[in-house]
Amino acid sequence: MTRRVLDVGQCNPDHAAISRSLNEHFDVEIVRVHGESDRIGVLQSGDFDLVRINQKLDRDYNEVLSILETIKSDSAMSHVAVMLVSSFPEAQESAMAAGAVCGVGKAEVGNPDVVQRLGAILGFDE
Repeated sequence: MTRRVLDVGQCNPDHAAISRSLNEHFDVEIVRVHGESDRIGVLQSGDFDLVRINQKLDRDYNEVLSILETIKSDSAMSHVAVMLVSSFPEAQESAMAAGAVCGVGKAEVGNPDVVQRLGAILGFDE
């Protein structure tokens, strides 16, 4: 069964690398948005299995903790797994404290341990 992933705030090269890796390992549909305003509408209009948010949004470089908090405080969306894309441990710790699953850094895309973790989140056996 195809899983749906919302990719928020990634620049073009990072979105391409993340999408390539996810599609290489899983049956996924990836929907891309750039910021908080379009993210809310897309999340409310579709059922997603995972939301991957860049630590700094590609268009305005805003921090994204508010997006995570909005998702986790909305009863219609709070069940969705949210993952921060960041190489900074303190950013990952803040995101997990706000309800995110353990995220990944950009250099870890395609790492076998990350692929296995994503498979568990998405409900695939790798």
